Amino acid sequence: MTTTIISAKLTLEQFLELPETKPASEYINGEKLLKPMPQGEHSLLQSKLCSRINRVTENPKIAYAFPELRCTFAGASIVPDVAVFLWERIPRQASGRIQNRFETYPDWTIEIISPDQSQMRVTRNILHCLNNGTELGWLIDPNEELVLVFAPGEQPQLFDRPQDRLPLPECLSHLHSDLQLSVRDLFGWLSL
Repeated sequence: MTTTIISAKLTLEQFLELPETKPASEYINGEKLLKPMPQGEHSLLQSKLCSRINRVTENPKIAYAFPELRCTFAGASIVPDVAVFLWERIPRQASGRIQNRFETYPDWTIEIISPDQSQMRVTRNILHCLNNGTELGWLIDPNEELVLVFAPGEQPQLFDRPQDRLPLPECLSHLHSDLQLSVRDLFGWLSL
């Protein structure tokens, strides 16, 4: 289930003209990369994170968490497992209806490692986001039950003790009590 390169070098414009694939393909450094198909733990964590974030942020129109949303910006087209956008940054048409193409970075990006997936490729996606405006990135490893948290200009932080509280983006810090998760909370979702 490794991420595979499925074509020779092409331009971003050429990549965007290609039909979507399942699982999704990403465009990084001139290459089309196929993401691995999500499995059980990955899908459950992704679903629970989107649900938890949206339960707190959607109705007050603060932010929205999108699963598997293509984000095209700064010469790359990536599909984070969870892309969180502040409400006012969600791309909209003149009518107010949401746009299909998101040609901007997420405010918070969350990636969940699947078995046999390259941690370096996923880390590269997070770093691309951080280098282009994203405030925070989480890299979740269900197998190791740890989370690496990335912030622009800072050393990554490792959270692997059950009581460790996972940091939130500054733009959502006022929701601390409603949105805060510990490592135990996050991986506890895997036991249905």
